[in-house]
Amino acid sequence: MAVRSTGCALLNAHNPQEVMDLGLVAHLASLRSSVPFVHFFDGTRTSGVIECVKPIPYTTMKSILPWEELDAFRQRGLNPQHPIMRGMGQDPQIYYQSAVSANKYYDAVPGIVQDVMDQVGVITGRQYKLFEYYGAPDADRAVVIMGSAAKTAEETVDYLRAKGEKVGVLKVRLFRPFSTEHFLAELPESVKAIAVLDRTKEDLAPSLPLHADVLTALSESGVYKTVVGGNYGLGSKEFAPKHCKAVFDNLMEKVPKNRYTLGINDDVTHSSLPVGPTINCIDEGMTQAIFFGLGSDGTVGANKAAAAIIGERTEFYSQGHFNYSSQKAGASTVSHLRFGPKPIRSEYEIEDSPGADYVACHHTSFLGKFDMLSKAQEGGVFVVNCPWKSIEDLEKQFPAKLRRAIAEKKVDLYTIDAHAVATSVGLPAKRINQVMQATFFNLSNILPPEDAKAQLEAAIDRMYGKKSPDIVRSNKAALAAAAENLNKIDYPASWLTAEENEFSAKVAHPSASQYSAPIDEFSSTFLKGIDSRTADSLPVSAFSPGGETPIGQSAFQKRALAEEVPVWIPDKCTQCNLCSVVCPHAVVRPFLLDKKEMETAPAGYNARKAKGGELGGLNYTIQLAPFDCTGCAVCVEMCPDDALVMEPQKYSQDTFNEHWEFSLNHVSIKDNLMDKNTVKGSQFQDPLMEFSGACSGCGETPYVKLLTQMFGDRMVIANSSGCSSVWGGSYGLSPFKKNRHGQGPAWARSLFEDTAEYGLGMALGSQQRRERLIEDVKELIEEVDSGSLVVSGELQVLLQRWLDVVDDADKCSVLQPEIKRLLAAESDGPEVQAVKRGSDMFVAPSHWIIGGDGWAYDIGFGGLDHVLATGQNINILVLDTEGYSNTGAQVSKATPQGATMKMAAGGQKSKKKDLGAIAMMHENAYVASVSLAADVNQTVRAFKEAEAWNGPSIIIAYATCVDWGHRHGDKAMVLQQVQAVESGYWPLYRYNPADAGKTESNGFELDHKRVDEKTMESFVQNENRFTSLQRSSPEHAKMLQDGMKQTFNARHEQRKRRAMGDEDLLEYLKKQMGEQVTGERVTVLYGTDTGNAEMVAKNFQFEMKRRGMKAKCLSLNDVSIGDLAEESKILAIVATAGQGEMPKSAVKFWQDMETFLETAPADFLKDTKFAVFGMGDSSYVFFNEAARKIDEAFEKLGGERVMQMGMGDDQHPARFDTELEEWSPDYYDNIEAPEPPQELSPPSHLVEILSPEDAKASKVITSYEPAGSKAVKMSVKRSTVPEGYERAIDHFEFDLTGSGLSYDQGDSLGLWPSNSKEQVDICLKALGLNGDEVLNIQPIDSNRSVPLPEVIPARMLFTEVLDIAGWPKRRYYEMLKLSATDPKEKEELQHLCTKEGKADYQAYTAESYTYAELLQKFPSAKVSIGNLLDYVPDIKPRLYSIA
Repeated sequence: MAVRSTGCALLNAHNPQEVMDLGLVAHLASLRSSVPFVHFFDGTRTSGVIECVKPIPYTTMKSILPWEELDAFRQRGLNPQHPIMRGMGQDPQIYYQSAVSANKYYDAVPGIVQDVMDQVGVITGRQYKLFEYYGAPDADRAVVIMGSAAKTAEETVDYLRAKGEKVGVLKVRLFRPFSTEHFLAELPESVKAIAVLDRTKEDLAPSLPLHADVLTALSESGVYKTVVGGNYGLGSKEFAPKHCKAVFDNLMEKVPKNRYTLGINDDVTHSSLPVGPTINCIDEGMTQAIFFGLGSDGTVGANKAAAAIIGERTEFYSQGHFNYSSQKAGASTVSHLRFGPKPIRSEYEIEDSPGADYVACHHTSFLGKFDMLSKAQEGGVFVVNCPWKSIEDLEKQFPAKLRRAIAEKKVDLYTIDAHAVATSVGLPAKRINQVMQATFFNLSNILPPEDAKAQLEAAIDRMYGKKSPDIVRSNKAALAAAAENLNKIDYPASWLTAEENEFSAKVAHPSASQYSAPIDEFSSTFLKGIDSRTADSLPVSAFSPGGETPIGQSAFQKRALAEEVPVWIPDKCTQCNLCSVVCPHAVVRPFLLDKKEMETAPAGYNARKAKGGELGGLNYTIQLAPFDCTGCAVCVEMCPDDALVMEPQKYSQDTFNEHWEFSLNHVSIKDNLMDKNTVKGSQFQDPLMEFSGACSGCGETPYVKLLTQMFGDRMVIANSSGCSSVWGGSYGLSPFKKNRHGQGPAWARSLFEDTAEYGLGMALGSQQRRERLIEDVKELIEEVDSGSLVVSGELQVLLQRWLDVVDDADKCSVLQPEIKRLLAAESDGPEVQAVKRGSDMFVAPSHWIIGGDGWAYDIGFGGLDHVLATGQNINILVLDTEGYSNTGAQVSKATPQGATMKMAAGGQKSKKKDLGAIAMMHENAYVASVSLAADVNQTVRAFKEAEAWNGPSIIIAYATCVDWGHRHGDKAMVLQQVQAVESGYWPLYRYNPADAGKTESNGFELDHKRVDEKTMESFVQNENRFTSLQRSSPEHAKMLQDGMKQTFNARHEQRKRRAMGDEDLLEYLKKQMGEQVTGERVTVLYGTDTGNAEMVAKNFQFEMKRRGMKAKCLSLNDVSIGDLAEESKILAIVATAGQGEMPKSAVKFWQDMETFLETAPADFLKDTKFAVFGMGDSSYVFFNEAARKIDEAFEKLGGERVMQMGMGDDQHPARFDTELEEWSPDYYDNIEAPEPPQELSPPSHLVEILSPEDAKASKVITSYEPAGSKAVKMSVKRSTVPEGYERAIDHFEFDLTGSGLSYDQGDSLGLWPSNSKEQVDICLKALGLNGDEVLNIQPIDSNRSVPLPEVIPARMLFTEVLDIAGWPKRRYYEMLKLSATDPKEKEELQHLCTKEGKADYQAYTAESYTYAELLQKFPSAKVSIGNLLDYVPDIKPRLYSIA
């Protein structure tokens, strides 16, 4: 209807046969009339239906083609041999006349169309008219209608005429131009009342389009009849004979209702027509069947094949209509099939009269959810896919309501364990389609058994022939096994009065637990209605105009789709949280429990002591949601410790559902203990997207889930249409949710073509509102300062503090609750009111535009490019599935060369668009390419950096898709994402404009440098989108896929060069040219999972370059073993993962090393000096095992060890830094590194002494609480020193009431000491302070995980924060040396920092000089407070074991 004003003729087809025929009519009529045509028809009801169609051969079409008109049309094309111009700008003097000059062409259209229809009728035997009347020649009532409902109206007319009513239907085909002449010629003069039905809704219009045309036609012709209009069928709402009868009945009223709705209950504006009971218009001999299946289990595909087999290869006509859920694979589908000896006119779902002859339930989760037998015929067949065969089992598993329905309908009941049959023949358990299809043919007797077998096997060849011979064989075996495994159930008569038993009662609410959260009203109404397929009857009053809904319904859906569910093995787990990161549906989660929570946990609850100092006193558990898990096993594949195993779903549901519900609803979210912008810490955040309707093993959802864990409490999402809008934005099924503070992602969807602009508008709106709030706050404070307004002092201080940190979202989040509380208590003056109005903007929203590659690379690319160019602070996440996944995997510009997709069945010929390279050309945008399972840490870092960048950002995420057909099925996500990166198929990089011009690589970091051609071969062979072409056209596949590999290798080479500094690039180019590389260099290698080892390695590289040395830093995986011998010095920083395994960025290196060691010469590294520093945790058996292996390998290859391996230990107070501080100076000495530059680096913090009048001084803290600590009262202190013993032994008791702290025996209690007054006074005196000064501390380039207080008294800083009474490390002496001005002091400090002065340095250490005392000893070293913050550690807690 939106194209009515475009000047196109509009021709409507009513069913699939007319789509065939009128498609030809539209084409020929357009050629003859010189007018463009739009040939349209109903969406799901026509384009999505399977029906018998007689095609028109091309040779027949050719016989009526108007060749002269075709030649004339072609001659009008632009051609320099006969040049013309089109599309010119027209002066107002001439535009009008030019437009009217086309009238004669439009006037001729109706006659031309009817003439072409007559021609098509001659060659096909099917005659069509512009308007066609069907019904009583003397009708008094008529319906005017177009589209698929026309056939239903015909059925209804026949039914009513048989009962003596004079009715008819006038079917419209040529809608534009509307020919009044042809319309009146078809309408019987006897008609007194007309109902015009439109399948559209135009708000604000006085009449709907077709209704308006009919009114105009009659009025202009002077024909006066009663004409009413209404709409129907929106969103594929059913239009059945009972609805059509209601329209005719309305026309019998004295004053028929006008502008009505049909098929819904409008209890708000009361526009709906009353509809009576079902009326049976089905022809005799029709067979009807209903199949309840799951998306992706093959049910729909099998039923389409069945309809095709019967319609094409028997004398029967067939029809298949398919009702899909609004979610992705795994949601319910209902297939309606009809077969009969006559053409089928019933364009609606199977109804309860006469009912279905055959009903099949393909999944046990439907048993308590759907009323599957409500439309079954009495005496029909009911087949259930389930493992139960005995009456005893069925009475436990079938709800009483279902048992009563079976007995009342007297159906023949069969069961078959289709999942077991599928597994037995080598198919995935969920691929039950062939088993259930064979069962249907066996029981329906539509075809003789041998014919059915032959036809089904032929269908398998057609459907799976392009995949693999094994798949074809397994599917044929499933057909044969079906009949052998079918069980006829003779149920007892007692089922007529069946009541629930303790087992069957649970089937209706299988996940219900004493720990479950109560369902909210909206979810109860909509989620349960949609999920049980009863929402069709919801009244209008249940809905909010505009389509707004709350978030958070998916938590109550409990789909129970999985055949197997992961189970956690706690004693193997190293608590890395990687399983949780990659879980597509947020069903795998870590929880932290305190002592009280452990005491109330259900029986058998598994937890272990949490690892890590931040988590002291807590217990750690991994819990899994057995009713929400889809069974993809991605978490099992990701786990480095083999701590997850797949077990049957029922075992998990029976054993662990209580544990999950308890954890989810009765364990507090402890999200403030670890940095949320780290891999492990992010997973202790509440995922604000959970249990989505995405496919099992989806590669898109983990990215969005992770985003919500990092920024979800302030996210605004503009989502493009596509997969992410289906699993993320289906009405009544929202997977997004609020956190415990009521915050959560705000989400809205736009079309493909304007998503970027839509999101930009949101961001600009937020920016304007926030700028207004800032101005309002400033005005309020000015009014308070001037004395004309009074608010609480506390509010004034907090608002000023907010202004100071207005661009720091995390700090604003901390201030927001208290500001809102204080604002609410203030009287409502205009200034306060203004601030209150904007109070939802105290925290800046984090704006994200999210969509797939179909949007970002193709349809919406222009808008995306525009957004990047604006410089606006907005983030873009592209979920790249390399095709239009939501509509069936059509090709996009993201599709790689050589892949087969829809619309590229012969393989994609063009190269994949490099969206990241295009984005980086803007130079103002942060750009990253990520692959989650390949490098989780890199993904987290990219998200963090993108959100932090004050400008546009775009992250292109490799999102695996089941449409690719991976040989390992749903669990393949991890392998796909890892192999894609290792092979060079998918790059990992980050471009940060903030670092442009500041780093050697000009802001570009290539996070995976080394690619493996063998992995590329494996990667391609694992995916059917590549191998299908290899099977069908080997040479063509080789040409295209070799081109793909060359493209990706060339792009990788370009990125490698871009990531190099000048020095590295020069060396690289020399190697490429065969020239000798001169000069010594240290190569720093790292192996890391969390990023800590990488950080240490880059610190070493920075320090070496600071000292004038050549140094480069690489992950171990980026190094070729063969190149190691060319390195003169190697330093390896290696963390240990899992049970002594290599960390992710060293796995490939170690695999190659193990192979190399078998044949390597013993002197391979004879010219190479090496050292290894390990980073581990001595509480593990395999302490620093990975580092030890690499250290031994270098030694075995003949390398010269320059240092004993360093043993960094997380159990030390400063973690690995404790050992690193001691190890590093000796390492630099042993490699004879030059002395560092004799100047201090700029301090990481700016420290200002505030005057008492400064407004900032009012924000000074009065007490200091270290991060992660609680202030508690010491209730008992007594000495327990035995008589005659000299050392103090004290017994302490503390009152933990209200602190939230808990503990177990064996835990340690951390007590933060404060420095003595003597030490503090020494320090203050050395700094020229008295201690009363108020310090303002601002971070400049800080890497502190916990920020320092912004405003703090000097005495408090040196008493409670900095460990000035501790023992200094050598770097502190270095700092004093650079600060000293007295020659003697400088010389002494210089000596202490050399290799020769090591004994004297150790003597100083033995004398236990403190940081403060060294300031006193070397008074000429005038050190700034800012420098002390960098060189003096914070006070660490003293740990005491709890007996």
